[in-house]
Amino acid sequence: MASPLELLFDLTFVIAFGVAASQLAHGLAEGHFLSAVTGFGFCSFAICWAWINFTWFASAFDTDDWLYRLVTMIQMMGVLVLAIGIPRMFASIEHGEHLDNSVMVFGYVIMRVAMIFQWLRAARQGDNQGRACHAYATAISIAQIGWIAQIVFDFSLGVSLVFGAILAVIELTGPYIAERVSGGTPWHPHHIAERYSLFAIIALGEGIVGTVATLSAVIDSEGFSPGVGLVGLAGIGLTFGMWWIYYLLPSAEALEEKREKSFLWGYGHMAIIASIVATGAGLHVAANFIEHKAHIGPMATLLTVAVPLAIFLGGLYALYSYLVESADMLHRWLLLATACVVLLAFLASWAGLSMPVCLVILSLAPAVSVVGYELWGHRHRTAALHENLGNG
Repeated sequence: MASPLELLFDLTFVIAFGVAASQLAHGLAEGHFLSAVTGFGFCSFAICWAWINFTWFASAFDTDDWLYRLVTMIQMMGVLVLAIGIPRMFASIEHGEHLDNSVMVFGYVIMRVAMIFQWLRAARQGDNQGRACHAYATAISIAQIGWIAQIVFDFSLGVSLVFGAILAVIELTGPYIAERVSGGTPWHPHHIAERYSLFAIIALGEGIVGTVATLSAVIDSEGFSPGVGLVGLAGIGLTFGMWWIYYLLPSAEALEEKREKSFLWGYGHMAIIASIVATGAGLHVAANFIEHKAHIGPMATLLTVAVPLAIFLGGLYALYSYLVESADMLHRWLLLATACVVLLAFLASWAGLSMPVCLVILSLAPAVSVVGYELWGHRHRTAALHENLGNG
């Protein structure tokens, strides 16, 4: 079960995701698609990876004593510093000369140095788990040298992005190696599954924020009208549908039976979480469009919501198949039906229907999977778990 300290820790990521979503929405509304998506991908990795490292450590070695709490507080401060640096990083990518991520990296280093201390402290127990903790601390230290080098040396934008990609690979490889040293760490599958679900809820909060922003835009431009109700229905329906679908993943059951699935499952969540936040940012773009402040057309505006939604749905279906080790024909039909709903939203836009109406149609896309699961999918899920994982 998640501890009160973990929940407090999560609140700092609400701020970081909020800033990232705002910057992404601004860039997309201006038509700066490449720079906006590049910046969002960069900061999404930093945010998700910092959260992931703490979460897996806490699942195995949460002592909840005064020192553990103080070091966690330092990590929270690092998250806030990282959030402060996000706008400068986005602006530097948009200008296209040098990557100004110095503030972000400084906040990241604060978090990671604190994390090194936590791993070394856990390693003092000196048993097999202690060797795994030393491996974690070593991998993090190597990566931090590279991140600090990005601050010291003034690389061009292209070199910085390539170097950052290499460092990201090092970061991702570190836990994979460390968990194979002396049996790894004693993380708890049900606790990990719960923590990731709470992280998804934090990301879904951006959908609520985007809905409120869109509603405000409609009211300011048109006053109270049926369009206001349609926009509210679309935003809340989309967020609620994504929430419903996420909890169809049999994460805890699968990880309990096969712990080796944790890497792809955990890493794959970064794309899922980022797509949830990006969907909320897309609703912000829709708000700008309704206020006539966006510099893109209705089709492009719908794409800012539809693309991350498609990544979210595709990612969840892929993770589901990976966890239960089977491909369900029902899923293919549901994905086809979902694609038809998305296509219908674009046809509605092409026919000249208003943005609120198109958003309502698009919000029905997650409902296809919800209805499919409630009618037939739960039986498929139970059968797949029993057949492939021995879990009834």
